[in-house]
Amino acid sequence: MDVSFLKPRFFFDKTIRIVITGGGSGGHTFPLIAVYRELKKQAQTKKVSLEVIYIGPDDFTLPYILKEEGIKVKTIVVGKLRGSFNFIKSILGFFKMIGGIFQSLFYVYALMPDVIFSKGGYGSFPVVFWGILFFIPTYAHESDAVPGLVNHIVGRFCKKVFISFDYTKKYFSPKKTLLTGNPIRLDLFDKTLNKKDVKKLLNLDEERPIVTIIGGSQGSSHINDFILDILPKIIKDVEVIHQTGKKKYEKVAREADVVFQEIIGDKEQQKYYHPLPFFEETTVPSISSLKDVFAVSDLIIARAGSGLIFEIAASGKPSILIPLPWASRGHQKKNAYQYAKNKATVVIEEGNLKPNVFSDLILQIVSKQKKKEDMSQAALEFSKPKAAENIAQHLLQIV
Repeated sequence: MDVSFLKPRFFFDKTIRIVITGGGSGGHTFPLIAVYRELKKQAQTKKVSLEVIYIGPDDFTLPYILKEEGIKVKTIVVGKLRGSFNFIKSILGFFKMIGGIFQSLFYVYALMPDVIFSKGGYGSFPVVFWGILFFIPTYAHESDAVPGLVNHIVGRFCKKVFISFDYTKKYFSPKKTLLTGNPIRLDLFDKTLNKKDVKKLLNLDEERPIVTIIGGSQGSSHINDFILDILPKIIKDVEVIHQTGKKKYEKVAREADVVFQEIIGDKEQQKYYHPLPFFEETTVPSISSLKDVFAVSDLIIARAGSGLIFEIAASGKPSILIPLPWASRGHQKKNAYQYAKNKATVVIEEGNLKPNVFSDLILQIVSKQKKKEDMSQAALEFSKPKAAENIAQHLLQIV
């Protein structure tokens, strides 16, 4: 086991050491980064030395992205206790979880951090377990309206549970909960960007409304197929930016060629359809830059993960949400309907997707200026852009 990251700590050491953890789904990546950036900013203001270490699973691209941010990374094996009847997977998950608990014991005991911040997910459990046993101030953040199993269990032992939706208060002690919203990357929202100027830079039609489809990092086959089905009904009136997911991009691009050639019968219209594998952070104007896409979009169609909902809200864009039907504990559906309460979005469940109704809804939203303005205002009122800042303040306040 690599111990090169360990440094002795003396009583006069003024370094604040914070362990962050989370994992089991991709939704933990960017909130952890958002909080880390705020921690750095506030530590510099307070003129204190800060050391942040991630301990958690090596899943998705989380460790890689955190390393790029300058965070020390220590990965552990993690297992998920399954409610299914798959005996072999359940046994493997149990032994992996035990292994992760012993790995975390070494790291947490050796580091003895001042604070632990958990983003939740089954990958965070081993670290939070030892944090609580060692009486280390431990904070958790719950992204979803309905808390995940780990946060539901450990929340009662944490010093505080930060929540994204007011609805979530009923699952935790009122004394421990603090409504912060979901931490987002503020660099995605540049209010100085002029919509027409960005459109021009990206070679987009300056007059057509922009409809953006965000399928998530993995993409959604069902949404991809549905968008291709409705292209003939909407492409004469709007321009479409379609994030397909990296592995699904080539299939969508091939099928789009067929749609424009054989169904629409007008290859010239294809210049108004822009499929791309994924969005990225870049300082160069690009149709694959989420910052630029937020700037030019008139309507966003997406799943209902909490992180994406709060990014859409901060962008002030009208949206249509299609919750993932098999999401754990039905959290995407609950997220979507909680967000829809203030009329910032329209929720359509996957089983209710009908091409004619959906295409009419898209055109109705983008063509009515008053409706767009009302939805945009409702989104901004719901957004909590200072979530990461508030969480960082609490984490540093304890030390």
